[in-house]
Amino acid sequence: MKNKFYITTAIDYANNVPHLGTAYEKVCADIIARYMRLKGFDTFFSMGNDEHSQNVYKGAMGKGLSPQEFTDQMAQIFQDTWKAIGISYDRFIRTTEGKHVKAVHEIFHRINARGDIYKAKYSGWYCVSCEGFLREDDLVEGRCPAHKMEPKWIEEENLFFALSKYADRVLRHIEENPDFIQPETRKNEIVSFIKGGVSDVSISRAGAEWGIPVPTQPAQVFYVWFDALINYLTSVGFPDDMELFARYWPADLHVIGKDITRFHCILWPAMLMSADIDLPRSIHGHGFITFKGERMSKTLGNIVDPLDLARKYGPDSLRYYLAREIVFGKDGDFSWDQFIQRYNSELANDLGNLVNRTCGMIKQYLGSRIPAEGERAGDGFDRMRSECERSQAAYFKAMDAYEIHNGIGEAFKIIRSANRFIEENAPWALMKQPDGKPKTAAVLFTVCETLRQVAVLLSPFMPSKAQEIWRALGIRRDITQSVFDETLRWRKDWSEISTEIGPIKPLFPRIEIETRREAAVSSQDPKQITFDEFKRMDLRVAKVKSATLVPGAKKLLRLEIDLGGEERQIVAGIAEHYAPEDLVGKRIVVVANLKPARIRGIESQGMLLAATDGDKVILIVPDKDASPGAKIS
Repeated sequence: MKNKFYITTAIDYANNVPHLGTAYEKVCADIIARYMRLKGFDTFFSMGNDEHSQNVYKGAMGKGLSPQEFTDQMAQIFQDTWKAIGISYDRFIRTTEGKHVKAVHEIFHRINARGDIYKAKYSGWYCVSCEGFLREDDLVEGRCPAHKMEPKWIEEENLFFALSKYADRVLRHIEENPDFIQPETRKNEIVSFIKGGVSDVSISRAGAEWGIPVPTQPAQVFYVWFDALINYLTSVGFPDDMELFARYWPADLHVIGKDITRFHCILWPAMLMSADIDLPRSIHGHGFITFKGERMSKTLGNIVDPLDLARKYGPDSLRYYLAREIVFGKDGDFSWDQFIQRYNSELANDLGNLVNRTCGMIKQYLGSRIPAEGERAGDGFDRMRSECERSQAAYFKAMDAYEIHNGIGEAFKIIRSANRFIEENAPWALMKQPDGKPKTAAVLFTVCETLRQVAVLLSPFMPSKAQEIWRALGIRRDITQSVFDETLRWRKDWSEISTEIGPIKPLFPRIEIETRREAAVSSQDPKQITFDEFKRMDLRVAKVKSATLVPGAKKLLRLEIDLGGEERQIVAGIAEHYAPEDLVGKRIVVVANLKPARIRGIESQGMLLAATDGDKVILIVPDKDASPGAKIS
C-alpha cells in the first residue's frame, strides 16, 4: 500500500474575488501536492470556500442576491481562477454542502456529549472582517491589526466550548511534536499565547441570519470558525464515508496564513481532542504577500489580480515567481520590476534559451533527430550527471522540509550548469572539425538528458512548461503521471522514448520593457558620475557571520562579515527592518573600499547596499551561487 499524503489550504471567504495573496497559498500547497504525487504518495489535496460568514451575507445583500445565489456565483469564480493558474485540487469543498452540515452537527454532538459545551453570556471585541474575537492587547491603536478597522463590542448569550480545559494538553502536544507548528516563529507565538492564558470560546451567534443552525438552539447559528475548521474532516468523507476518512485522516499538512494560526493551532486541536479524533500532523503558517509594504486586501484597496498576471505572462510564470521570490513561511513584497527581472533573466534567458538553442542545434546539426545514444563528450557526460545528482539531493532535502524556494533554486542550478556545459563544449565549433558530428551528438544528447530530468524537477512548480519541454524533446508521456524514482534515472539510450524533437517555439518570450528617451542632462548635473568614478567603487559579495544590536541604538546592527577570507565589521541602520537572526548566513553586497568611520564608538569598515521603498528598507542580495569576496562589476 502506498504512503498517503493529505494536504489542505484554508478555505476562502466567498465575499471577494481571489487576489495574489490568496493565490500564493494555493500555489504553494499545489507545488507540495504535485511534489508528493511525483514521490509516489497517494495524495489528496483539498481546498474550497467558507460560505457562512457575515461578510458573505453582507456581500449577497449588496448585490440583491440570496446568500446561496451569491455563494454559487462566487464558487464558480474561485474555481475558474484556480483552474487558470493550474491548481490540481482533488476536492473543492463548500461549507453550504449538506455533507458538511452533517459533519458539523456530528462534531457538535460528540463535543457536547463530552460535557464541553455550555451556555453563557459573551462580551468582547469582534472584528467583522476577521470574523474573529480580539483581546484588548491584540488591538493596535484601538483597531484590528490586520484590517485597520475598529472592532465591534458584542454582548450576547451564546454556547461556549471549554477551550481552557484543553490548553495544557494542546501545549504538551506542541512541545512533544516539534513539527506540529511550522515555521518556528509561529510555534513560539502560539506557545507564548497559550502560556499567557486561554479563555473558553463562543461557538454560536445569536440573531445571525446566515449559517448552520445549532441543533439544540435553533435560533442560533454556529460561529463561522467552529463551522469552517470542520471542513478538513468533511473533505475526506467524515462522517458518512469512514473508509475514505480512515484512508486519509489525519491530515499531513494544513497550509494556512499566519493570521489564522490561533484558530488552527489552539481551537482546532482542542476540538479534535474533545471529539476523540486524531490531530493533524503539521500546520504551516505562511507569511503575507504585501504590495508596497501593505498586506493585500480589498479593505486597503491594493489588490493584485492573479488572473491578470496569468493571462499576460502565463500561469507558470506567476507560479515560478511566487515560489522563487518569497521564502515559504516569511512575508514577501510583490514588485512588478522584480517580476519582470526574474522572468527575463531566469525564465527567458536561463531556461527558455537553454531549451530553444538545444533544440535549434539538434535541428540544424543533426537533422532534427535526437541521438538515441552517442559517444561521451570527454568527461562531460559524467560531470553533468554528477552535478545533477548533487542538486537533486539538495532539491529533495529542501522540498521535504517545505522549503520550496530552495527547491526551485536547486533546479535552476542544473539549468545554469547545462548552459555552461554548452558554452564549454561549443557544438558550433565542434561541427567544423572533421570528426565533429559524433562529438556534437554526444554533447547535445547530454544536454537533452539533463533537460529531461530538470523538467521533472520543475513540474510541481511549472507543470505546463515542464510538459512543453518534454514535448520539445519528443517525449509524448504525461509528465504529471511520472514518478521521481523512474524519471530521474540517468539514461544512456533514448531509443524507447524519443528520437526526434518536437515543434520549437519560445518557451518564455522575453518581456520587452518600454523605455523612454530621457531629456539631455547637463554634464554639470551632480547626479551623473563618470565611468572612471564608478570604477573606483569596489563592490563585493559578503557573507554575514554574526549580527547583534548596537547597545543604545534601536536602528543599528553590528555585522561581522566574510569578504572571502577577510573578516570585517560594519554598522548598518537596518535593525527596524531585519532581525539579527534573519541575517546570519545571508549574502549581501558591500562597498568594500569606503573609508572606515566610527559609529557609536564602533569602527564600520564598509557599507552594505540596500534599496528604500517608501518606509521599507530592502537589502540588495546577490545570487546564492556568488562566493564571498566576489567582485561586482
